Amino acid sequence: MKIGVISDTHGDLTAWRKALAGPFLEAELILHAGDILYHGPKNPMVEGYGPKDLAEAINASAAPVVIARGNCDSDVDQLVIDFPIQSPYAFVQAEDLRILLGHGDGLSRQDMWQEARRYKADIRIFGHIHQPVLEKQGDLVLFNPGSPALPKGPRPTVGLVDARTRTVSLIDLDSSEVLQQISLCRPGHGKD
Repeated sequence: MKIGVISDTHGDLTAWRKALAGPFLEAELILHAGDILYHGPKNPMVEGYGPKDLAEAINASAAPVVIARGNCDSDVDQLVIDFPIQSPYAFVQAEDLRILLGHGDGLSRQDMWQEARRYKADIRIFGHIHQPVLEKQGDLVLFNPGSPALPKGPRPTVGLVDARTRTVSLIDLDSSEVLQQISLCRPGHGKD
C-alpha cells in the first residue's frame, strides 16, 4: 500500500493538485496532518489559495483521506470536508505498519517520540512547523512532510509511505525527487 503524506496545505488548491498529479498519483490512502483550509493570521496568503475549492478537491479524492486536526482547523472546516477531521490524533494500521498521525502543535519532538512508543506506533507523523523532519530511533520513525504551500525551507515537500517495502520518503513537490528515505525493519527482525 502506498500512502501519501501531506500537512499544512493552508487552503492551497494548487499544492494539493500537484501532489495528486505527482507524488500521490498511485497512493491508495492519503494522510493529512492538519492545517487544511485556512491560511492562518500569521501566514501569508498562498498563491493558490482557494479553501472552498480545496475542500471540494479533498472530497473528490479517489483515495480515502485521514485527517488530524491542526491548530488552524475549525469546526466550520468539518462542514465542508466529507472526511472526518480527527482531533487531535488519528491512528492508522496499514498492512503491518502502525501510524500515529497528529498535528504536533504544543509538543516537543521528545514528546512525540514518547507518545509514539506509548501507542506502539512504527511511524509518528506530524506537521505544524512547515519543515521536513525524517528521523529514526531504533525501529521508530518521526516524520514531518513539511508544507507544500508555505514551506520553511528551499522547496515545497510532501511524503510517501510504502507499507509493502516499509520505506518513508520525503519528496520534492515540484520535481517528485526523493530527497530523503528511511527504511523500517521488518517485525521480528530486530532493529536496523
